[in-house]
Amino acid sequence: MKALVTGASAGIGRAFATALAAAGYSVTAVARREDRLADLVAELGPGHDHLAADLATAEGLQTTADRLAREPYTLLVNNAGAAVHGGFAETSLRDSLAVVDLNCRAVVTLAHAFLTRARPGSALVNVSSTLGFTPKPGLGVYSATKAFVTSFSETLWHEQKGRGVHVLALCPGVTTTESQQAGDVPSWLVQTPGEVAARALRALNDRQGPTVVSGRPNAVITAVAGLLPRRTAVSLLG
Repeated sequence: MKALVTGASAGIGRAFATALAAAGYSVTAVARREDRLADLVAELGPGHDHLAADLATAEGLQTTADRLAREPYTLLVNNAGAAVHGGFAETSLRDSLAVVDLNCRAVVTLAHAFLTRARPGSALVNVSSTLGFTPKPGLGVYSATKAFVTSFSETLWHEQKGRGVHVLALCPGVTTTESQQAGDVPSWLVQTPGEVAARALRALNDRQGPTVVSGRPNAVITAVAGLLPRRTAVSLLG
């Protein structure tokens, strides 16, 4: 079994790589920082490799898509993502478009490269977010891209199930990563990257989906927020 994990140098991606290696997968870890990737692969041991690529660039994305098209991977974890914090009109348009490129364009490109040659029993995990259901002011572009990832993954789940290929949208809430500070969030709402990866692997083993919210508190809050008027939910998150 071969797995390719994007955004693998830290956080949820690194946790995925570690858990998959322990489960017997040969892992290709993809991220921008080659030094961190090399350290990760050294920790994973023999039989794993890495690919340094910036998926927000055309070159990095094509290099990774070519790898998926060339080798027989049985699992793709589209985890790489980014966010711009602050009001949309007050932040850089270039930064916002880079978020769209990484969170949407890269996900679509790599999913297509993987699914066009996926065999029965293969699986695709697209890492989304609970903010795809309940958008947060100050993270408008990020929330919108995650809504796209969830919707896209759900349609792929339906399209691919007849081929025996499983597609899953994984929706974590607040997670302790380098890019996400959780100091002002109640501890019972915060998960570790390892917990998120473990939840995803259970969902894959049980063929759950098309969408899985990681953590019971997150699932409850997401369900309740979905019952509120949209203006109320957005105001509460704001």
